[in-house]
Amino acid sequence: MVTAKAWVLKKHFEGFPKTSDFDLKKIELLKLKDGEVLLESVFLSVDPYMRPYSQRDMKEGDIMIGTQVARIIESKNPAFVVGAFVVANSGWRTHFVSNGKDLHSLPSSWPESLPKSLALGTVGMPGLTAYFGLLEVCKMKPGETVLVNAAAGAVGSVVGQLAKIGGCKVVGSAGSDEKVAYLKKIGFDEAFNYKTVTSLKEALHKASPDGYDCFFDNVGGEFASVAIHQMKKYGRIAVCGAISQYNDSVPQKGPYVQFPMILKELQMEGFIVHRWNNRREEGQKALLKWVLEGKIKYHEQITEGFENMPAAFIGMLKGENLGKAIIKV
Repeated sequence: MVTAKAWVLKKHFEGFPKTSDFDLKKIELLKLKDGEVLLESVFLSVDPYMRPYSQRDMKEGDIMIGTQVARIIESKNPAFVVGAFVVANSGWRTHFVSNGKDLHSLPSSWPESLPKSLALGTVGMPGLTAYFGLLEVCKMKPGETVLVNAAAGAVGSVVGQLAKIGGCKVVGSAGSDEKVAYLKKIGFDEAFNYKTVTSLKEALHKASPDGYDCFFDNVGGEFASVAIHQMKKYGRIAVCGAISQYNDSVPQKGPYVQFPMILKELQMEGFIVHRWNNRREEGQKALLKWVLEGKIKYHEQITEGFENMPAAFIGMLKGENLGKAIIKV
């Protein structure tokens, strides 16, 4: 019998999450039935969406939501062989049993030399979010100017590089000089530290005096309120996240979007990547190809040890990670 460790939500977050909001539990797993597989998590992901979704979808005592790359260590399902790696959506746990329906095999073209953790980042959900958000929501065209905030994060860094592949000028905003240097290294045309500029409005204008055709918004709040006035006529805004507001105990108030949206005839659309689940293979194939060609570069912030998941999650929400935040079990 296998004993799994799992992190549960001990107490709903009030403001910023604290390590005391989590509890580490041990769970005895039952023997496999026909059609089931036993999996061992190898890499786990911490992502911004977990903060608001935990409030909406979880009860206190539930296992924290999330995805992992896992290895099959026992199988009674002919579709899954022992030793194979899959992506699962089974939350913060070291071991778990599945009937296989919720498992995604890594693409067959995945080379041994490429970290399998990328299936949680650049070639996983964050990369697919960038891919479909830019192509289907922003509908970027060659020669346009694309703005992305939280640009050194798991999604934003892929957004900028995809926009460059698509023939666009790219402006990125991040929260440290180290992150700004990284953005320039991976090909952003302009990048600035929003924490140190004297005026966000002036920084945005200086980076692109003619304004922006596309704005990929991961942050919301004040940044979005300022950026919307820098959009070009008929500009498109993809609302992917609002990390500046996730930990607010009192909701932020306006300014409001109606005037600039009317006067500039803007399109603003919120989206969740699962809308394109039927095109997951297409997106993964394209992202993997560009990574292998060196057209998309990646950086992972790897935390060792399952016991450190809450600290890694809190650090990610504070912006301490460069690129994708990953836990190696």
